[in-house]
Amino acid sequence: MTMNSSVSRRYKIICLSCHSDISDYGYALQCKCGNALLRTIYKDKRLKIGPEASMWKFAQWLPTKAKLKTSGRSITYKSVELARELRLQELFISFNGYWPEMNAMLETCSFKELESPPTIQRALESDVKALVVSSVGNTARAFAHTVSTTSSDLKLLLVGLESSFGKFWLPEQPSDNVKLILLEKGNDYSDAITFGNRLASLPGLVNEGGAKNVARRDGMGTVMLDAALTIGRTPDHYFQAVGSGTGGIAAWEAALRLKSDGRFVKGPLPKLHLAQNLPFAPMYNAWKAKRRFINPSVDMPNAKKSIDKLYADVLSNRTPTYSAKGGVFDALNSTHGEMYAVTTAEAAHAARLFESLEGIDIVPAAAVATASLLQAIDDSTIGQKDVILLNITGGGLQRMRRDRTCFNMGPHRRLEGPDSDLEGVLETLV
Repeated sequence: MTMNSSVSRRYKIICLSCHSDISDYGYALQCKCGNALLRTIYKDKRLKIGPEASMWKFAQWLPTKAKLKTSGRSITYKSVELARELRLQELFISFNGYWPEMNAMLETCSFKELESPPTIQRALESDVKALVVSSVGNTARAFAHTVSTTSSDLKLLLVGLESSFGKFWLPEQPSDNVKLILLEKGNDYSDAITFGNRLASLPGLVNEGGAKNVARRDGMGTVMLDAALTIGRTPDHYFQAVGSGTGGIAAWEAALRLKSDGRFVKGPLPKLHLAQNLPFAPMYNAWKAKRRFINPSVDMPNAKKSIDKLYADVLSNRTPTYSAKGGVFDALNSTHGEMYAVTTAEAAHAARLFESLEGIDIVPAAAVATASLLQAIDDSTIGQKDVILLNITGGGLQRMRRDRTCFNMGPHRRLEGPDSDLEGVLETLV
């Protein structure tokens, strides 16, 4: 599969290890050397804003030729009430969810809806017919929503968990092209990823790629782009909760592009403050030990039992993109970043505090990020006058349920676990 040469001239996709240019290899997820993430290098170093009201206003720095007709985007605003409570003078919120009064219209209530449009458009331009997406809810909703609302011919095979079935809903009737497979209770997110990888080995199926997918990362990077436009500069500090680490990497890469622009980064890159949810915090443990590589027996002992206790189960990835060149370890090093470990009690308190002061509910992962901000204040890691961006990666679920009728997806098939027989699974797409 090859992409249109005009697209290749607008940007290149390079390997961060051997620097090979693989721009003309279609829906590529890694270089043959296999040692690093890929990265999009855009020819135009100066950010130009398009006329669209959606995330496609940043199409110049998205790796597609065309634009899907989607309406959502990240919304950045300066906090008043939470900032006053925390005694912060320059606290900005990136709200990624459903909040009509703020013109926040990510209808699946998650910033995963910034990943799905460029990923699906890139897949279509690479002649991909069917994508496999593994998810415990947010990513599945985002991809299914995009397919269902854009009349896309792309087929979508979702792999999720029975224990997360309540999260597989849409604000519209699902497209017939969306099919959901659930793994029985007792499995976790990494089991869904394992089975998804096996599925993608079947003829006609392609793995969407997770953190390896440049379209996903560049889509998430629009959070930083929107913030820089709103604030007039990049923040001094960026707070987000991470499971795979994709969002933190995306924020770093977007900041690097803004630095090359020359107008938005006047000093150091934004310092990344990334948080995980105790008792499962492999990246936090490895980072605090100053190790590039995660040691499973040390950094995530009794992983499945720990995951079962999580407040934010979306942060339960057992194979995060931490060690690879261009991954979380490098992002933290480049930005002199910090990692945080947040308890359930801290996250629940942060969720209540945010909703009472800002006036909108937030998802557990966003509560973990907010709790990490509270920790940073207590530790004097940030200053009262510092420019801070808090990424609320999802919110407005309660508001959505009041405003709209939501529809469950599937399931179309239930399987025992990640080693289940693949025979007959392709029939699910028919």
